[in-house]
Amino acid sequence: MWQVLRNLRDRLFPSPEERFWRNREYIVSPKGWRKPFRKLYVLANRRILVRCNANIPCVKNVSPFATPHGLAGIYVSFGAKVGPDCTILHQVTIGSNTFRDSAGMGAPVIGSNVFIGAGAKIIGKVTVGDNARIGANCVVTRDVPANATVVLPAPRIIPHESPRDNTFVPWPVAARELEEAQKHAEAGTPPPSSPV
Repeated sequence: MWQVLRNLRDRLFPSPEERFWRNREYIVSPKGWRKPFRKLYVLANRRILVRCNANIPCVKNVSPFATPHGLAGIYVSFGAKVGPDCTILHQVTIGSNTFRDSAGMGAPVIGSNVFIGAGAKIIGKVTVGDNARIGANCVVTRDVPANATVVLPAPRIIPHESPRDNTFVPWPVAARELEEAQKHAEAGTPPPSSPV
């Protein structure tokens, strides 16, 4: 009897994570009678994300992933790609690097079946291979091969002789600049100087 009531409760009042992923499917690929209600699902998901202090874009290149500790503090950049069957714990950032003078400018690509520990940061044009593990509080700025584990070493300070350009560039602008730079590289012409 109690199990039946619990199942009914879970069906009628799902957790925020379950509601988010269900709504995401209705947003990314609306079908049938749900098509006119797409904007309502977008609003519902924004409300869930604000309550959980999270940012997960509802786009096709971010596959649903397991969140054992809920959506708390998970940030995924709009340019990032997340493969299927990943597990992402709380306070994880999968963010784009939009600094013009950075060698790692771009967004991360996460493979399938990747485990990302609590507080990990994956920043910039980084590829994380399939079946990789990222340890808690690791900062990943280089490619990770498939079936590898990343753990946190002792931090170190890297001095620079010249000042750094720390101007924030919104992702759409950075993506456009990356495409232009790639076109110039393919054509063998020097890219125009970036506006500061």
